[in-house]
Amino acid sequence: MGAGDRWEHLAAQMSRVTVPRRDLLIAALVLAVLWVPPIIAAGGWVRACTGIVLAALTGAALVLTRRAPVVTTAVVAATTLVGTAAGVCQDPMLATAWCLYLVAVERGPHARALVITLVGVLAGLAAATAVSPGLGTRVVMATAALCLAWLVGTAVGRQVASAREAERMRVQLNMARDMHDVVGHALGVIAAEAGVTRGLPDAPEAELRGALADIESHARDALEEVQGLVRTLRDPGPGLSGLPAIIATTRAAGVAVHARLEPHGPVDAEVGAAVVRIAQEALSNVVRHAPEARCTVELWESEDTIALRVRDSGAPGTAPVAPGTGYGLRGMRERAAALGGTVAWGGTAAGGFEVEARLPMRRS
Repeated sequence: MGAGDRWEHLAAQMSRVTVPRRDLLIAALVLAVLWVPPIIAAGGWVRACTGIVLAALTGAALVLTRRAPVVTTAVVAATTLVGTAAGVCQDPMLATAWCLYLVAVERGPHARALVITLVGVLAGLAAATAVSPGLGTRVVMATAALCLAWLVGTAVGRQVASAREAERMRVQLNMARDMHDVVGHALGVIAAEAGVTRGLPDAPEAELRGALADIESHARDALEEVQGLVRTLRDPGPGLSGLPAIIATTRAAGVAVHARLEPHGPVDAEVGAAVVRIAQEALSNVVRHAPEARCTVELWESEDTIALRVRDSGAPGTAPVAPGTGYGLRGMRERAAALGGTVAWGGTAAGGFEVEARLPMRRS
């Protein structure tokens, strides 16, 4: 790469650098209030030029402090001390305290408890010390500002870390639900098809091979979907377009499914995935508990809500699903609640079982 190419590459990188407006405002206020007045009153070109150079370094560091908070904290502290000694700065370490706050947000929660205790003691002493004119006042103010910045930054950093951990747990829980829905549905269908095949010992070889091919296909589809979940934890999964495939798989297991899916516009991917997963679990329950039942799947919109109902007619000699038992039913409710929706289930007057979910409509 030639010199011209390197400069073009550097210019392209700099053009992509974005600076928050808040950082620009902070830098402007620090320079205008704490640097410019003493530079103007300094007198003499040498002191004025020294002040201008130090102020420029301080401003640049404040603007870029989020990209390298530790380095910029050191730079701002050094320029502030040198500027104070030269008489061209009247900053009681407030700019350094701002940079230190950002460092504490990132690294404060991982610091030892002793460090936080010592900072708290220093802050208390700074607040309780009788402020005297001159250098003592500035030392006390600087100590108080730095200690307060570290303590506040550490507290904010702990909150940020807690929020990140909660998000990580939410993603893992969603993945566990998806794994349960995918594997449970696939195993239920495979078990039903295997049971039918076993009950036909005198069937022609071609029919048996066809049944085994269906079992293999469903197993492969389940494996591919599980691998997709493992590859990306944040993938919301199939949208509403995946619902017909779930219904077709259930029909292949021997359940008579009648679908009434009203036309609908584009739906948020996460909402669509929740609808499909809830339908998948409900149909899996039908396959496991009432494989000979007739089943109806309804999907419709009502104002700002998308609703799903899966109802089966029940089957003679099968025990109804006890309400509230099984991870699948609880998983449906938790999945819907995470999106602000509801899921209800229970027996029907005809002896069957019904699951109804209502989720807030969010357009994609």
